[in-house]
Amino acid sequence: MVASLLLSASMLLLSACGQQGGSAPTTSPTPDASGSKKPIKIGVVQIVEHQALDAARDGFISEMAKQGYAKDKDVTYDLQSAQGNMDTATSIAQKFSGDKVDLILAIATPTAQAAAQTTKDIPVLFTAVTDPVAAGLVKSMDKPGGNLTGTTDMNPVEEQLSLIKEIKPETKSIGIIYNSGEVNSKVQIDMAKAVSGKLGITIQEAAITNPTEVKQAAESMIGKVDAFYVPTDNMVVSSLAAILKIAEEQKLPVIAGEENSVKSGAIATYGIDYTKLGEQTADMAVKVLKGEAKPADMAVEKQSKMKLTVNPAAAAKMGVTLPKAMLDRADEVIK
Repeated sequence: MVASLLLSASMLLLSACGQQGGSAPTTSPTPDASGSKKPIKIGVVQIVEHQALDAARDGFISEMAKQGYAKDKDVTYDLQSAQGNMDTATSIAQKFSGDKVDLILAIATPTAQAAAQTTKDIPVLFTAVTDPVAAGLVKSMDKPGGNLTGTTDMNPVEEQLSLIKEIKPETKSIGIIYNSGEVNSKVQIDMAKAVSGKLGITIQEAAITNPTEVKQAAESMIGKVDAFYVPTDNMVVSSLAAILKIAEEQKLPVIAGEENSVKSGAIATYGIDYTKLGEQTADMAVKVLKGEAKPADMAVEKQSKMKLTVNPAAAAKMGVTLPKAMLDRADEVIK
């Protein structure tokens, strides 16, 4: 009888403890059996490796450390690349789910889609996603509604195309190569077409399905276009060198969708600072890990200021000279 009373009392006490609080659960380093803190686990997957996506990843990890989540101490990262393959991206997301990571960082649209299809329980922060709504990742930019949120790298396509007209006013036709399987690329093509009449240009497009097709696509446009525009298409950017080689040989200016492509040899862009975009995503991740907010309620964020980056040496290789007015207002001039 005494034992039964003690057992009942214990169960009531445990029940009462379990009902206290009501705040969102937190995920932070917790003591293990030895008393030392056990790091949280974050799975990081990017669709392919190139400067912009690498910068977003590094910016995320750096900012996490600044906010008390030091790599290999407070947090362990499982860093993975899908090498441009959607099936691989899905396998990586499934691995993260099986490992029960505390959070997933998905870099670029395809990997975010893979994570979204794989788990509904693990919070997913994405970055370098152009249009999260069109990609089916969130219900709306203001109210995502699920376990995903993050930062968008939607670029100012009209302003970027305008740079071509400023550099080479006689431009009538612009060639754009894009991955037909990447939603964000289709969005940018549609945006370019929408403003083409206003800018007095036509858009020549070439769809590809793997990086080896980029060179052939660029060659097919010789004699048909006056310049190239390289959007923030991960597959195309990873093969940017093939476009630059042809552009230099044919004296066709290349304008890019992001600044790392300009540093690699394109002429100019109004673009995203991907390091800062990664840092901004880390700010959001910290709030989720601390239980201060849930992805469903966190608006997708974007950068408020675009950066004008120009590369005069690249312009010279493509047979044009950058206008003084453009050089004067540039935020960064690549030397």
